[in-house]
Amino acid sequence: MKYYLKKRVLTLLVLVMTITLSPIKSIAQIDRESGPSISTRSEIIAQRGMVATSQPLATQVGLQILKNGGNAIDAAIAANAAIGLMEPTGNGIGGDLFAIIWHQETNRLYALNASGRSPLGLDYDNLIEILESKEETKIPPYDLLSVSVPGAVDGWFSMHEKFGSLPFNEILAEPIWYAENGFPVSESISSSWQSSARWLKNQPGSFLETFTINGEGPKKGQIFKNKDLANTFRLLAIEGNDAFYKGEIAKKIDAWMKKNGGYLRYEDFVNHESEWVEPQTVNYRGYDIFQVGGNVQGTAVLQMLNILEGFNLNELGFSSAETLHLLIESKKIVFEDRAKHYADPTFHDIPYEILLSKQYGEIRRALITDTARVDISTGVDVLEDGDTIYLTTADQYGNMVSLIQSNFRGMGTGFVVPGTGFSFQNRGELFSLDPMHPNVYEPGKRPFHTIIPGFIMKDGKPFMTLGNMGGAYQPLGHVSLITNIIDFGMNLQESGDALRWNHSGSTQPTDSLQSNPISVGIVGIETSIDPLVVKKLEKMGHKIIVGNGFFGRFQAIMKDPDTGVYYGASESRVDGQAAGY
Repeated sequence: MKYYLKKRVLTLLVLVMTITLSPIKSIAQIDRESGPSISTRSEIIAQRGMVATSQPLATQVGLQILKNGGNAIDAAIAANAAIGLMEPTGNGIGGDLFAIIWHQETNRLYALNASGRSPLGLDYDNLIEILESKEETKIPPYDLLSVSVPGAVDGWFSMHEKFGSLPFNEILAEPIWYAENGFPVSESISSSWQSSARWLKNQPGSFLETFTINGEGPKKGQIFKNKDLANTFRLLAIEGNDAFYKGEIAKKIDAWMKKNGGYLRYEDFVNHESEWVEPQTVNYRGYDIFQVGGNVQGTAVLQMLNILEGFNLNELGFSSAETLHLLIESKKIVFEDRAKHYADPTFHDIPYEILLSKQYGEIRRALITDTARVDISTGVDVLEDGDTIYLTTADQYGNMVSLIQSNFRGMGTGFVVPGTGFSFQNRGELFSLDPMHPNVYEPGKRPFHTIIPGFIMKDGKPFMTLGNMGGAYQPLGHVSLITNIIDFGMNLQESGDALRWNHSGSTQPTDSLQSNPISVGIVGIETSIDPLVVKKLEKMGHKIIVGNGFFGRFQAIMKDPDTGVYYGASESRVDGQAAGY
């Protein structure tokens, strides 16, 4: 009898442990009829066009543009306008934009830096004086000091002028309709929106009237309208880019800033312009990986890949302790360079010839040992939260767009000029105050950015767009997606559904040049991780937290070079959708 009871107790313990340690989604994995067991769903496959965004209605807006004869550039602009309305917790026309575009007709890749600059009328000494009067040691995120010129709208018109096909009034027609008539708010966005509304509703301006319903963020399924944004979109459709940077909108912002103690002025908008830049690139196992450089962290992806190329990740195995250790350590090494060298190239000569060289990759790779390191610094002798949307489009003509857009912290500052319908970004928070730092605050300068669009070429042909939101997580997300596909042979959807990890604790681009990490940092891993892998990583010296973390959201489009067929994928953890026709 005693033996029987002991056996029953032991069986129950094993059952409890199995339920506790096994991710709930494993039940769905078993039930898949075909395809990889770790995928939540199949890839979307289409021939004539593809759109992937983090909001299904925005995806449909972009797809309709393609069906109406527009190209991938038109569709990206329309989808971005729609998602700025529908997911203001991550983006909007008060923020900035970066894009990488494959243009089939000219048979080449283009990169756009559409980020805004700091106020021309606020110099470094005045900034420090103001901060001291506020008893602040860094630029505060929800203060007018953190507001830089919004660059997204100029980014749209720069893309459209160079590559667009449909007139702007057609591109913005659906976003205007949704802003005027309303749309049902999706689940994940509703949760973030309610949280932001509680925090920002008392900011100066019309945030409460613009972004809340009866003083609260909209609930899941609740119909939300933004008629002020509809009017702003109409102005853009009729008057073009000048409406925002030289006309009515710029003048409204100038008057409001003067009245409320802000620092942006009309001249800041008149002088703003986006910049077409040469994308940075490295080759990783036969694939050419492209990122936007300069004042954005895309270079970190390329540096990490240069380090990882010296290891056989496939042999070590996906999500093994050994592979995760290499990923974590390469991130820690590269982020020290990120903290000290990435800045506005107009003000700082970034040493790409060193940072992206294979030789430098070898030198930095040698720093990786069998245990977690603490004492890492930049090797070049010259000198984390963020909500964002990533979207991607592809058309029947062969064009592909990789676009990312953000307010930085969720809904940005929460400062809404009455009648405009959008919140200003707080990207200026990411300037350093160290006068010797390349990223130090200066008037008319672009701050450091976390948002990065990615693009992959193979044998001179477009292969894949990719991107994910998530502040400092973004380079890690890119590297994970790239290695999942190239090293581990995953399909597009599987690459994004697979186990994710994150690491915090690196030196930041806002810190002093003398700053170095003071600990190994914290590694967050999703709950589907094998507990034995966690134990092994801890023995290596890593501090691990399982679950309850933030691991970004992704979208991607892959093109079959032989058939021209597009494969689309979108984030399964939240509201995203990929769709084609």
